[in-house]
Amino acid sequence: MPVPDPFPAVHVDEQPSERRAVERLPTSIAAFVGRALRGPLDDPVALSSFADFERVFGGLWSGSHLGYSVRGFFAQGGRSALVVRVHARLPHDTGRLAVGTRASRLRLAARSPGTWGSRLTAIVDDDVDDPTDAAAFTLSVIDTGAGVREVFRSVSYAADSARRVDTVVNGESTLVRVLTPLPTAPQTAFPAESVTWAGTNDGADIGAVNLTARRGMAARRKGLYALDRADVVNLVVVPPYRGAGPIGARDVDAHVIAATLDYATSRRAFVILDPPSTWTSASQARAELTAAFPPDPNGALYFPRIVEDDPLHPGQGATLAPSGAVAGIFARTDANHGVWKAPAGLDATLTGVSELAVSLSADHAGMLNAEGLNSLREVRPDQPVVWGARTLAGADRLGSEWRYVPVRRLALLIESSLERSLAWAAFEPNDETTRATLRGVIDDFLHSLWSDGAFQGTTSAEAFFVRCDASTTTPTDVAGGIITAIVGFAPLKPAEFVVLTLRLHAGPA
Repeated sequence: MPVPDPFPAVHVDEQPSERRAVERLPTSIAAFVGRALRGPLDDPVALSSFADFERVFGGLWSGSHLGYSVRGFFAQGGRSALVVRVHARLPHDTGRLAVGTRASRLRLAARSPGTWGSRLTAIVDDDVDDPTDAAAFTLSVIDTGAGVREVFRSVSYAADSARRVDTVVNGESTLVRVLTPLPTAPQTAFPAESVTWAGTNDGADIGAVNLTARRGMAARRKGLYALDRADVVNLVVVPPYRGAGPIGARDVDAHVIAATLDYATSRRAFVILDPPSTWTSASQARAELTAAFPPDPNGALYFPRIVEDDPLHPGQGATLAPSGAVAGIFARTDANHGVWKAPAGLDATLTGVSELAVSLSADHAGMLNAEGLNSLREVRPDQPVVWGARTLAGADRLGSEWRYVPVRRLALLIESSLERSLAWAAFEPNDETTRATLRGVIDDFLHSLWSDGAFQGTTSAEAFFVRCDASTTTPTDVAGGIITAIVGFAPLKPAEFVVLTLRLHAGPA
């Protein structure tokens, strides 16, 4: 029973929550994987603007479509992106510096490969916190190309120093790392000058082997699979990389397309795909669609490519893959309406797109839509829009329940949110009390979605249902530590309930 307060004051009594809740996960964190001028390799970096991309990865580059795709995402309304830089190494692709001579030579290497490293310079001086420390010095590293300067005060080459130069720089610098062995001469032997080693390069063109095809990549979390280091991924874009000539003439290998769709399925994410650069008409797209793309519910394809002004060549238009811009439309629609709203229609305008590479009529769009291929069209003069919301499994002849992009993405949101938020069931007894709690928690979550307009139905009973009881969890399931919950919802389309089956691990009965 409560203990009376011993004296007048403000007293705080913490009470544990009696009701668990399902957290609604974000829906439009877009992951981009490709080649860049600079930046960490095989490590997803979170960005909130294209300025972030310019700072970390070097901005637009005529050798890669990645920057254009990320720029398109943010230009159309995207807010949160993850970028993974992949790199095909060539000899001497990483810039190196050497400060000093002979036994006092301190060797540095650029933090990541690329010609940007050839613009690094370094300086040492004796402006230190303790002038009596003969082993201490201050190191300054300057990226003369980006105008970035890093200063490491009172570092040392002494093995027993708490500020040993390799430990400090390798742990803090975004520009360089210290190469061992360290100098052994006294600090006074360092001249206050820098030397740049030439010979850097931006690596070779990437291919499937750098993205998905090399053995062991998934286990080592390299290429596309570096996204395993990210907590949440909703949308996946692999911009075109294969081929010579302008970026608008490049494509993606079939192996990478298939592997990306498989990976998205494992992460409950959705892939936005680009049409081949060789598709120049609606009839060609329709004829070659089935051979080029599998009927996968976790992906969508958009045709044709788009034309935008190219900041690298002012006054000239660049033909670009649309996936980055379409991902931005997804994010904008999610923010304004919710993931259950189709990212298409008159409000799905492609801002900054001057024209489309192929002009499509309403008849063309209808024909392609029936095959599961989404159109980009100018329904008004000089105003391209996204005109279709079918998944790759959305062809009329397939009759898939995952025909529509918003229905599939809503299901992915429900599945991923429930999976993450119901992990606590693994430590609860597999009995009716736990099942009743699960029913209530899932019901509350779906009710909140219905209240926000995610489902059809004027009442919650018409919009969704939850079953988690003895009829869904058999004695065999109980013995095996399994609880089965069945969830159904009525999406915003003419259809019956879409049913999801959740199998949760629980403790012993």
